[in-house]
Amino acid sequence: MKRNDVGNYERSSAGGEVVQAFVPEPLPPIEPIVMDASRQRLLERATIALGKLDSITLLLPDPDIFLYAYVRKEAVLSSQIEGTQSSLNDLLEHEVEGSIGVPLDDVTEVSQYVAALEHGIRRLKEGFPLSNRLIREMHATLLAHGRGSSKQPGEFRRSQNWIGGTRPGNAFFVPPPPHRVSECMSDLEKFLHDRLQPYPTLIKAALAHVQFETIHPFLDGNGRLGRLLISFILYHDGLISQPLLYLSLYFKEHRSYYYDLLNRVRTEGDWERWVDFFLEGVEQMALDAVSRARQLVAQIQKDQAHISREGGRGANSMLRILDCFSHRPIETIKGISTTTVLSYPSISNALKRLEKMGIVREITGGKRNRLFRYDEYMKILNA
Repeated sequence: MKRNDVGNYERSSAGGEVVQAFVPEPLPPIEPIVMDASRQRLLERATIALGKLDSITLLLPDPDIFLYAYVRKEAVLSSQIEGTQSSLNDLLEHEVEGSIGVPLDDVTEVSQYVAALEHGIRRLKEGFPLSNRLIREMHATLLAHGRGSSKQPGEFRRSQNWIGGTRPGNAFFVPPPPHRVSECMSDLEKFLHDRLQPYPTLIKAALAHVQFETIHPFLDGNGRLGRLLISFILYHDGLISQPLLYLSLYFKEHRSYYYDLLNRVRTEGDWERWVDFFLEGVEQMALDAVSRARQLVAQIQKDQAHISREGGRGANSMLRILDCFSHRPIETIKGISTTTVLSYPSISNALKRLEKMGIVREITGGKRNRLFRYDEYMKILNA
């Protein structure tokens, strides 16, 4: 559906060129989104899938078994969209050992994404509102180290940016001029807390994501924060009790169409096609997370049974070590000792037996500070 009142253009200067910068109208759209029977069904299916995702945490013996690794998987995927090369395995090794085989800047970016996410969730749990102040705090954490540390961490941009193209004059899209950023973000914040706005939380999150990406309020990190904003809105509004829904994989798999839909909203006001795409993604990613959580629990239970059946006198130590790996799937003997309070010889003997059973694997070739990995756990996450 086409709309006329989606925004306006203002002259701005960037890189020595005069460009036409787009300033979006505040949310919600002046002409309401058409919620026909088909779109209502998509909304219902996405809401049901979210409910299944939220309830899965009640079935887990410890929600952190899933949350720790799933948050890090999202960090890797979201950062890969921005061009980093590090994998989930790289990140987990870096968190344990501090050195890996990929560029340090890459894994630092992913690690800072995790820190920004955890900072935001901690603040929300403390009762801090989902606000521009919180978004700036998260941005400061996101760009605290690595390649983005010179891009005004924690501050809305004071210069014109642009998206795509070789220079501002042939850019794919030019966001609002810097003097309009604070105003646009203030309007977005008001929308997030407007109890009279007509849309349910899922639709609100869909609209807010596009608006944030259109404003592009920072010099760097906009894509990663814009994707995080979706999960934070759902969490803040009580639609999910844990930050477990992430759409980076979905956006990555449909990257060209995703960017095309963002542009259609800006040029034609076609919110309906974007909302359909968004709701389909919520359903797919929620059900994917449910499936992976169930697979992880099943794998852990299978390995527990294997150990109990064949572990003999050492079964108790092996089960304690397996529990350690179910929370941190890559670990050192030192880390296991800290968690389990078992002696180094006991851990070493137990790990040898776990390796013979095919449950864990040493991945550093017998070096000092050896790393061990819970292979099947990682395969499920990376599938």
